[in-house]
Amino acid sequence: MKKKKKWIWIISGIVVILLIINFAAAVFFYNLAVERNVKDFLNGNTDLEVEAETLDILLEGDWRDWSDEQPFETWHQTSFDGLDLQGYYLEAKQPTKKVVIFAHGYLGRGKDMSLFGQHYYEDLGYNVFTADMRGHGESEGDYIGFGWHDRLDLINWIDQVIERVGDDAEIVLHGVSMGGSTVLMASGEELPANVKAIVADASYTDANDLFAYHLDRMFHLPAFPFIPSTSLVTQIRAGYDLKEASALDQVEKAKVPILFIHGKKDVFVPTEMTEELYENTKTEKELLLVDGASHGESFVKDETLYKKTLDEFLERFVKED
Repeated sequence: MKKKKKWIWIISGIVVILLIINFAAAVFFYNLAVERNVKDFLNGNTDLEVEAETLDILLEGDWRDWSDEQPFETWHQTSFDGLDLQGYYLEAKQPTKKVVIFAHGYLGRGKDMSLFGQHYYEDLGYNVFTADMRGHGESEGDYIGFGWHDRLDLINWIDQVIERVGDDAEIVLHGVSMGGSTVLMASGEELPANVKAIVADASYTDANDLFAYHLDRMFHLPAFPFIPSTSLVTQIRAGYDLKEASALDQVEKAKVPILFIHGKKDVFVPTEMTEELYENTKTEKELLLVDGASHGESFVKDETLYKKTLDEFLERFVKED
């Protein structure tokens, strides 16, 4: 009997230790990926490597000078949970009802989307709106939403754009990486009829799958029990769990046409995720996979193909003035 009790205490002790380790790991992974802070773990990440020419364009391209020279208006909104979020609106040179609303990637800023905005503005004649997502740039927030709460912020921005441009505004949502998943998560909501098309570049299926993928790739750890516990910490501290942050669930409900774009060499957000999103989309859709492009690199890697595919897609759904 004493021997049995001893083993019960030993097993119980081991279980408690494992639970403590699991909880500590969950807090660590939350702080690593979700909490707003410096993300040193991305420095030197080979999955994010791009060619030197691409890096030069992304960091010092002419589009940055173009962006700095534009007379962006600064807009604000108060989110559903009381955060002050900041956005930037650029009125087209000629009066138009066409507007593109951008959503940037993880650790980015709204004006980073000027890489694409220059084409919409200069070549297509669109009004341009872009915002710092919660937990980024000049917007408040102590956590990163991975698109889930951001989808509601995006809808609020849509309403503000309609108020500015008019009830007959023709809106395109265009997002890259986390921003791509954000616009897809918004696609499953009851969007205003003004939203005519969505462009999702380098998107992931859901935050849970993305975390599990990187947990294995970067730390060689299994999804269980670390992902469920990290999701629980995220629910407690940020108000959402990783599984509900699902672009995959949302595209199944989407009614707006969607153009999916992804680089064939993307190993940071694997190309298969966009292919799965495309297969599960019930609305009108198109898929562009770009040869030789790594994560978020498609536009720079084959700008001509990207613009041609984008322009032809938009011509089908957005009215000309």
